[in-house]
Amino acid sequence: MVSFSLPPITDNPDGSWGPSSSNMPSEYKFREIPYAPYSKSDKLGRFADWYEGTGDGRNIATGLSTTQGTRSGPTRGRKEGTQTFGSGTASAFAYFHVEDESSFSLVDSKATATRRGGTITRGRTQGRGTPTYNRGGQRSGGPTRGGFQSRGGGQRGGVRKGWRDWDKSSRARESSVAINPSWLMLEEIEMLRLSKLRMEVDEPEDLGSYGRLFPYDKSYDRVNTKLERPLQAQDRIKYNITTSDDPVMQELAVKEAATVYITDNIIGVLMCAPRSVLPWDIVINREGNKLFFDKRDGGAFDTVTVNENAADPPLDPLPPNPNNPNDKAPEVPSINSATNLSLEATYINQNFGFQTVIEKPPPSAIDFAKPNPFYGPEETEPMASCGYRYRLYDLGVTEDEDIRLCVRTEVDAYTPGQGNPREGQGLVTVRALNEFDPRAPGAGGAPDWRTKLDTQRGAVVATEMKNNSCKLAKWAVQSILAGAELMKIGYISRINPRDNTRHVILSTASYRPLDFASQLNVSLPNGWGIMRAIIDLCMKQPEGKYVLVRDPNKPVIRLYSVPANAFTEEEEEEGAEDVDEPESAA
Repeated sequence: MVSFSLPPITDNPDGSWGPSSSNMPSEYKFREIPYAPYSKSDKLGRFADWYEGTGDGRNIATGLSTTQGTRSGPTRGRKEGTQTFGSGTASAFAYFHVEDESSFSLVDSKATATRRGGTITRGRTQGRGTPTYNRGGQRSGGPTRGGFQSRGGGQRGGVRKGWRDWDKSSRARESSVAINPSWLMLEEIEMLRLSKLRMEVDEPEDLGSYGRLFPYDKSYDRVNTKLERPLQAQDRIKYNITTSDDPVMQELAVKEAATVYITDNIIGVLMCAPRSVLPWDIVINREGNKLFFDKRDGGAFDTVTVNENAADPPLDPLPPNPNNPNDKAPEVPSINSATNLSLEATYINQNFGFQTVIEKPPPSAIDFAKPNPFYGPEETEPMASCGYRYRLYDLGVTEDEDIRLCVRTEVDAYTPGQGNPREGQGLVTVRALNEFDPRAPGAGGAPDWRTKLDTQRGAVVATEMKNNSCKLAKWAVQSILAGAELMKIGYISRINPRDNTRHVILSTASYRPLDFASQLNVSLPNGWGIMRAIIDLCMKQPEGKYVLVRDPNKPVIRLYSVPANAFTEEEEEEGAEDVDEPESAA
């Protein structure tokens, strides 16, 4: 049997690692070799590695700390770990090559990508460059020549952005209505779900026609960039009354003519909701088995949007930072801000519609069966050319369902010689697109209309369909619901890009609403499906007031239950102040 004996153990009375010099045997073969302290977290380095230049790569080869940077080579920026114990002690076991190694270098003729502060700089740099900072205070790389900068993280497979994309702020928009904490959210619907709905609806029934129409001036169809016409301000009255304040709607509701009442402006937004980007809100009142869809005064339905669907839409200036006393709002907002452009587009649309008709008394002017329901005898300014057609659509799926929708539609003029406008023939809707400055932020890459509109109209139209997809889709839907045979769209530009008060008409295009909707890929069955889904959602709720809100930053809409006095408290307070003033004066 083989015997086994334990090896001798030398105790260290000091209690530290390693043998003690006092009790080390004289015959110990490693006695003259110095001892280097170590820890379990120390990493063993490579026994060989390639490096550029002279001895800057030895630290990596011998496993020493790599916290001191090496020269730019294949190992630059590579982290090998930091020694936490014994790193400050000179290693007696380090290998030092005594021969000259300066002749060793990396031979590579390719231009390598060098990472600088989160950006990739390719090609030749223009010196070191001065670092720049974006609005969030984040440092970006210096200037480059003959290359591009990627500010999307600098990793392969990421999104490569273009010049000054850091300045295209993905700023969070504010809601079109202040959400009160006391409001109860009932439902949240994603836009993707709405885009999959579909419903077929039959031709509508006319419930009545009101107003007066003037003939469209065909001379505006011959306007071009060489024969432009100035846009003139017209003093005319045109009404945009909400649904509940419409006397005709109130009369139809008393007669139980429909279950849902809405205007073409509101239904156009709902049927094109998946295309919308900017926030909006709709007030819904349920009274018995009836629904009334209303707009708020001063809300999103009183103005026209500009480049809503552009990749870089116009933005309003940031509000001043209350924590920074030096941060102040500009005294004069830019004329190309989102709010000013919206007001300018509204002004252009109104005056273009007023200017492109021939105002002559009957028989040139056509009166519908009933006069304008909003123009009272006390009005002194002339009335604009406008006709209101109240039309009834049956949204019932089965014969037992009683879901009838009454929509008030509008037409702006009629085409002479194209039939009887009183019977819905030759009706025209007039709209306008506006150009502000092709080089300004928010222009959406639009070409210069004065040089491209006559020779490359297709490119101009395609750009407008991309940047204003939601607005054009709403115009097409409104024209189809009104039964108009033609859409007249004017192209209006500023005389001077720095002046937003003077404009010229460069051209006018004619479209058939159904063909125009087909070019925009607008699906009416999808719009009716969206409308039916919202009606069903509201019909499940008890009587009361509700608000349908388009989220300002997410593609969702939310239904809130609100108090009956919502949106009327300010009016009541103002009325109470007016009543108290005479008493205080007395």
